[in-house]
Amino acid sequence: MGSTSPARAAAVSPGPAGPGGQALARAAAVIRAPFTARARRELLYCLAVVLLSAVALAALLATAALPFNVMLLLRAGRPAGTAPAGPLLPAAALVVLAELVLLVTMAPRAGRGLARVHQRLAERLLGRPAGVLAPRPRGHGPVALLWAGLRDGTGWRAAGYLVAKLPVTVVAAYAVFLAVIGPVNMTYPFWWHLFRNHPPGVRLSPARALTPFGSVPVATFPGTFAAFAAGAAMLLAAPWLARGAAAADSWLMHALLGPGRLARRILDLEQTRALAVQDSAALLRRLERDLHDGAQVRLATLALHLGLAREKLGSDADPEVTELVDAAHRGAKDALAELRSLARGIHPPALDGGLADALGTLAADSAIPAELTATIAHRPVPAIETMAYFCVAELLANAAKHSQADQVRVEVTGTGGQLVLRVSDNGRGGASPAPGGGLAGLAQRVSVVDGSMRVDSPPGGPTQVTVTLPVRA
Repeated sequence: MGSTSPARAAAVSPGPAGPGGQALARAAAVIRAPFTARARRELLYCLAVVLLSAVALAALLATAALPFNVMLLLRAGRPAGTAPAGPLLPAAALVVLAELVLLVTMAPRAGRGLARVHQRLAERLLGRPAGVLAPRPRGHGPVALLWAGLRDGTGWRAAGYLVAKLPVTVVAAYAVFLAVIGPVNMTYPFWWHLFRNHPPGVRLSPARALTPFGSVPVATFPGTFAAFAAGAAMLLAAPWLARGAAAADSWLMHALLGPGRLARRILDLEQTRALAVQDSAALLRRLERDLHDGAQVRLATLALHLGLAREKLGSDADPEVTELVDAAHRGAKDALAELRSLARGIHPPALDGGLADALGTLAADSAIPAELTATIAHRPVPAIETMAYFCVAELLANAAKHSQADQVRVEVTGTGGQLVLRVSDNGRGGASPAPGGGLAGLAQRVSVVDGSMRVDSPPGGPTQVTVTLPVRA
């Protein structure tokens, strides 16, 4: 008879990758699950969620019981048999009304705070990125605060998240219960003979073992093995319950605390724009380096060779040849100067040392005496640095061309995620971002990265132009 081929034998005989091997792998994964780092983090997250929910529930119950406490205090403060309980009701109604106002005002804020804590816990323990809640509406005064609470959609969604996750919290508490009580039940066979070594005639009450199905009596040593088995099953089930609770909590967090479809689309567009701006800045930087290290070096070499050739011609050379070499030499030097100017216009080399140094170079080269004050806490990204540099350069050029000023002041402040440029002069004023003008074009370029420009230039001066740019595009 023909022999079985190796391929067919491998297909017929179930190896480690077959059904038996897969079952063993699953059983090993179940047994290892309680002892993995992921299981410990998820159980710790469930414990933190349970503790936070207990604190929030206690605060809510204390607030709900406040009207009854007020009624008891008012009743206790009255002399015995002097007044009926009826007059106490208006006071309790006022307390209830005040509680409702407090709930509308504080529920969104409390929801935001607790939701932010849950986000940070999920980020630290579960490794899931924490979302950023939208800024809450501002308000000054009682009525404004009440109205701000009513229209704080993100805050109400955060409060709704805390309410919707109550079933998840129950599952998380159950997982923590199993993880704590399971190992306790597994200790019964080990301490039974230490504490149950009574004389034969003495009858003791059975010990109790907590299980998912209630308290189970353990009266004999063989019964301790049932408690051990129940504890082992609880210990193995705890990480899977914790994983399910963490997954459900993450889904709720994404659904209720994450941005909506329109907000996500805006965020995607902002990220795409930032990448485009950064790629454009990197491309221009590479182009400047190519011009500086390539074409500029070749032109400089050509100009040098033409100069050497002009010297070797001597005085007895043909005048037409000498004139042609001189013209080529001048043309090479002019082209080199234009190329250097073009490279500086693409990316100023002074920016390599930082924006403050580059603006100091601009102020030193200004046609009008310029005073520079720069306070930049964090260095902006290269695209913003380049934009800020050319904004100041164009404003200084405009001041020299149109303002008839004899003093310019440049102030640069970079704090709180924003870069603020202020260029002011003591000229005649009257500057305006008219359509088609240089200031209008500057404002348009600034708006590409969500920046803004404000021009204050009354007739007669002085003029101040303020440009606000994000530190990151």
